[in-house]
Amino acid sequence: MVDQIHSYRILILDFGGQYAQLLARRIRELGVYCVLLPYDVSPEQLLDIEPHGVILSGGPESVQQLDSPKIPDIVWRMRCPVLGVCYGMQAMAQAFEGVVESKAQSEYGHTVIQVQPNTWLSACVGESTSVWMSHTDQVVRCPADFDMMASSAQCDVVAFSNVKKGYYGVQFHPEVTHTSEGFAILKYFVYDCCGCEAVWTPHKIVDQLVDEIRQAVGQDRVVLGLSGGVDSAVTAALLQRAIGDQMTAIFVDNGLLRAHEADEVESIFTDQMSMQLVRVDAQEQFLSALKGIEDPEMKRKIIGREFVNVFQAHAKQLKDVSWLAQGTIYPDVIESAGTASGKAHVIKSHHNVGGLPDSLSLKLLEPLRELFKDEVRKLGEVLGLPGTLLHRHPFPGPGLAVRVMGEVKSDYLKMVREADAIFIAVLKAHNWYHRVAQALVVFLPIKTVGVVGDQRAYGYVLALRAVETTDFMTATAVQLPEGLVQEVSTRIINEVSGVTRVVYDVSSKPPATIEWE
Repeated sequence: MVDQIHSYRILILDFGGQYAQLLARRIRELGVYCVLLPYDVSPEQLLDIEPHGVILSGGPESVQQLDSPKIPDIVWRMRCPVLGVCYGMQAMAQAFEGVVESKAQSEYGHTVIQVQPNTWLSACVGESTSVWMSHTDQVVRCPADFDMMASSAQCDVVAFSNVKKGYYGVQFHPEVTHTSEGFAILKYFVYDCCGCEAVWTPHKIVDQLVDEIRQAVGQDRVVLGLSGGVDSAVTAALLQRAIGDQMTAIFVDNGLLRAHEADEVESIFTDQMSMQLVRVDAQEQFLSALKGIEDPEMKRKIIGREFVNVFQAHAKQLKDVSWLAQGTIYPDVIESAGTASGKAHVIKSHHNVGGLPDSLSLKLLEPLRELFKDEVRKLGEVLGLPGTLLHRHPFPGPGLAVRVMGEVKSDYLKMVREADAIFIAVLKAHNWYHRVAQALVVFLPIKTVGVVGDQRAYGYVLALRAVETTDFMTATAVQLPEGLVQEVSTRIINEVSGVTRVVYDVSSKPPATIEWE
């Protein structure tokens, strides 16, 4: 099969910006493949991509600093359009001897900008538009041969361009939904400036991945680590379509899943999809390994290690297996790697990235490695997976272990699991489940006095959290109806033994995160 889905490529150079992944997702939404790489990767890696356009992301550094990240010289030798966003614009201005200055006060939030007529920017937006700013440095004088495209009350140069060379810059963030016409700006750059076409579509991706799996695997047998989450479920469905019964899935029940989740996973893949599935009950092993551990990063590493150990033991029992399939997705790869300079940090450990035991002696198969979560869900729809599985609220890889603050104990897990089931059931009953992006219950290892019946009780506190977001990079606490929250609280205290108090988390992201650990 001809590689159609990669025929147009956008390269995003990440300068450490909090919205870099979101920028990549927006390009994918336009139906164009893109690669997100740190700014300091080797020139050879950049040249291998042969991009049709380059986007320079935002970042936390100041171009005024001597050791601030610089745009690699190879970018200008690629002779393709370049768009600088926020820090990327400032770095571009500095590279071409424009003037960038630091302001005494940062500009953050909504800003209305005035757009020059008859420019590339006016082709995307009107005479004025609302954008999202987040910067301290700003361009005060355009480089030679660059024209100012837009300004605001606080910033004289909000956008500039050298159309002849195909260089563009915007001080604001077109990738966030807060910029009202940001998607139109990215669309113009990708389609009109770079000449790309929309060929990165779910059906075409499925067709090509199925063909690639068949070519790679041949008649070999494959073993898959099935967690029950969306990523591994879509991987399983993809392999099922590509190679059928050449694949066996091993589902490790670690005791950290939601209520009835293990049984539901087994039912979907054995009863509905007729898949060869080995279910392993490893609850005691995981709980024993987590005993006494309170640090969330340590929890993640231990869970990853134990998963590998359990999986390895059972994979060895299968005959003639040559491949290990994993549900690794693009954010896993990005978050588990730093930059060559060390300026970027590992965000989270992922046991399915670099966690393959040498003793397994298996070749690695990761068909979703280039995809974001929303793209994975769309592939799942094409593959016929049920919506109840694909459109569940996000659930952390370490499961309920990171929704139990502090040490993980079986009775704490029981409380948070039962309370979570109640919370979700009430949300669904009141048609709120799909109106929030994520809802969860957190166990707090503190006790408070309560009254159960006519007697004094001394029990634990649970926190409810529900957020609304479109990209999970920023999120706002949902203002659920007071009666709904009261119903959840009453049911939890009445039905979950050991709980005397329920609180509601109203924090936004940032500064908080969606999960507590």
